[in-house]
Amino acid sequence: MSSPLTELWLRGVAANPAAPSDVLLRLLNPAARAAWTVMCQERALPADVVDAVIGHPARAVRRAFARNRHATSVQRGRLVEDPDGFVRADLASGPRPRLGRVEALPADVIETLLTGQDDADHDQLVTAAEVAQELVVSGQIPMSFYREMWAHKNPELRAQAAGAWLWLTHEQRRALLTDPDPAVRDAARKGCRVLVPAAMEADLPEADCHHRSLLLVNYAVSRKVAAACLADGRNLWALAHNRHTPADVVARLAGHPDPRVRERVAGRADLGPRLLENLAEDPDDTVRTRALVHPLPRTWAQREALDRVVGRTAENIGPVDELRVEPDTGWYSACADSASPLLRRVAVTCPGLPQDLVQRLADDPDPQVRYLLAYNHPLAPPETVLDAFLATPRQRPYLLTLPQLPRTGLRHLLDHEDPDVRELAAADPTLDRAPVHLVTDTDAQVRRAAAANPLLPLDLIAILLERAETAEGAAANAGLSAERLHELLDRAGLPRTAAE
Repeated sequence: MSSPLTELWLRGVAANPAAPSDVLLRLLNPAARAAWTVMCQERALPADVVDAVIGHPARAVRRAFARNRHATSVQRGRLVEDPDGFVRADLASGPRPRLGRVEALPADVIETLLTGQDDADHDQLVTAAEVAQELVVSGQIPMSFYREMWAHKNPELRAQAAGAWLWLTHEQRRALLTDPDPAVRDAARKGCRVLVPAAMEADLPEADCHHRSLLLVNYAVSRKVAAACLADGRNLWALAHNRHTPADVVARLAGHPDPRVRERVAGRADLGPRLLENLAEDPDDTVRTRALVHPLPRTWAQREALDRVVGRTAENIGPVDELRVEPDTGWYSACADSASPLLRRVAVTCPGLPQDLVQRLADDPDPQVRYLLAYNHPLAPPETVLDAFLATPRQRPYLLTLPQLPRTGLRHLLDHEDPDVRELAAADPTLDRAPVHLVTDTDAQVRRAAAANPLLPLDLIAILLERAETAEGAAANAGLSAERLHELLDRAGLPRTAAE
């Protein structure tokens, strides 16, 4: 029979890590729609349940699974031929919420999404081009795929490779310009314009817009365009950032009144010693720091690595981020030995930093070094990750995805003033006693975590199942048997088999 608690039970059972396949399959019934997001998007699923989800007739079920960050990319990739454009768009867009780096989709799935065609016989609520664009900005295409596109057997992908002209070698560019497919050659001729200064004069929009920023931040700058920007005092940060800006223009920008422009110049990889010395004596502290912290010789990849920590990066436009070239690990290791906290912060953003340096930087006196280490390195000590969790609330959703974050030994945090911390501790299954006092906590998420703790006695769980403020958490308790979960679904009015 139905109950005011029905939806709470459904969502709780859907989240229950001990729920077997036959329980989860019952939740695919339309009467359990309230549980679909929790089950299909917010947890890992057994293989047979994945099969049922992918073949489910309800678009909402398949869309939820397309966004599931707990599913493997191979599992999600099975939706690539889904007849519904919204499902394919969600697959291309990637898992939600987007937390940290995303697992790359299989190469054949990427190819299908990038080269999809619209059905001319039917109106498209989501076009193939829109799906492809979602994929491009999703982070699900590995850099290795981008770097090999120029030689792909599919000419559509070779043509798309020409859109990343700046990141191709001379040999790769020549191959595209002489490709046997005329569409590829045409794309290559268009792609090569990004290195032709005169092309910017013809292509640069007058009004401020995304495309104007894309050109001025990344592509070859003509002297006419640079002169116009200088005369109008416009887009000077972009010119100072662009590695193709002529040297004499860069020298003029180094003396510009705006310290943001001078700071961009101070970070360039092509500065001469004299200009760098001048910027190292700049009246603005930010400019001086940027000039002094990064000695010559430099590379552009090192400049970008510093930018990601300093927070003064170029706009996220075009394929810049997807195709970035990382400095070698040796440079990051040298940064780890620096007296500059800024360079040590840069060092810990390298996931390949050697373990001995990781251990040393985990005790760094600069807290930002320790926090960045927790965010970025797979060998960050658990206590460092926990400290970052306590100190940086905005990063907690991401930190909760990391296996290094301790889930046990948290008794000392049960009565922490921050409810996020109490919630983490309330779920600890190794506590010396069940967190009974937290099932009446003032915070709903803390109550839910406490009610789901498997240390709770079954008679208390039974009581909590009948209270609205704890029913969902209690239904998610792994201490409940499969038989007890089936009984809850019976009470919710679900049939014993999933609806077709």
